[in-house]
Amino acid sequence: MLELRGVFRRVGGVAYLSDVSLRLEPGTLNVLLGPTLSGKTSLMRLMAGLDRPSSGEVWFDGKNVTGQPVAKRNAAMVYQQFINYPGWTVRENIASPLKVRKLAKAEVEREVARAAELLRLGPYLDRKPLELSGGQQQRVALARAIVKKAGLVLLDEPLANLDYKLREDLRAELPRLFSDTGAVVVYATTEPIEALLLGGSTATLNEGRITQFGPTLDVYRRPNSLITARTFSDPPLNVVPIELAAQPERYPGARMLAFRAHHLRLQRKTPNAHAYMLKVLSTEITGSETYVHLDYGPSQWVMLAHGIHTYAPGSQLTVYLEPEDVLRFHSDGSAMARGLEAA
Repeated sequence: MLELRGVFRRVGGVAYLSDVSLRLEPGTLNVLLGPTLSGKTSLMRLMAGLDRPSSGEVWFDGKNVTGQPVAKRNAAMVYQQFINYPGWTVRENIASPLKVRKLAKAEVEREVARAAELLRLGPYLDRKPLELSGGQQQRVALARAIVKKAGLVLLDEPLANLDYKLREDLRAELPRLFSDTGAVVVYATTEPIEALLLGGSTATLNEGRITQFGPTLDVYRRPNSLITARTFSDPPLNVVPIELAAQPERYPGARMLAFRAHHLRLQRKTPNAHAYMLKVLSTEITGSETYVHLDYGPSQWVMLAHGIHTYAPGSQLTVYLEPEDVLRFHSDGSAMARGLEAA
């Protein structure tokens, strides 16, 4: 188990992490979700032992490891860059953690073969990393993390530099690759869709603080604050002050309402839906989906519609919003209820 207790990290008067407390159980996949500079990498570096907290404690497997150097930690880390030993073969790269442990040659070969099979690297074992594609190089780094059998595996945006198809393939494989190791797996990403696809549990971060932690779908559907809802929304969350909302009497006590782009619809789902006639600002067609940017007085809304739709800028478009899809917040940004029950 990995546990952070009231951790702060300050450098030169700048706070990178503030009062972070987190408990991660063995055999779990945990996502750190937040925008760039939200504290994800800083938090991972503390977990790995690359940095020391300014205050607070880091515990692993019941031991206080605060300040313990990375060489003494049972941790493996994979970065978004392809970090391999360029002069060694794929086989030698994968075997490197095992040789450090001075395992018998037969055991090293067995573990390398197992990892290569899992990551479909068998045909490339005698090649050098620079002879491989980007996705294959990242597989080598992941294989090295697997054979190390570390109790803590840290994956810092490991798929960020790969093309779409490779990202899809590896993202689907990652939970399976580490499911039987019993390790605490931590995966950092800026993308809400990636957190949803990975599942497990998610911690949302904002300006060095964890705003919410729990099962991924719970955090997505029931954000505890406007900040968490924004962090877990892409396209950006649509936000409306209560005084500008249609039928505000339906939301007693709420000061801010919010909803995700896919909850705006071109047709009514139920008779209770709110109808808005809005001016189209622009449309973006991305494959089988269309993003429609709409003018809503003091703010702009984004609708994500299935299918290909073209609307002239300046034209009027009627869209519908179901009350059940609306998140409600107090004036301080805290959630009034447990949030969305709909996906």
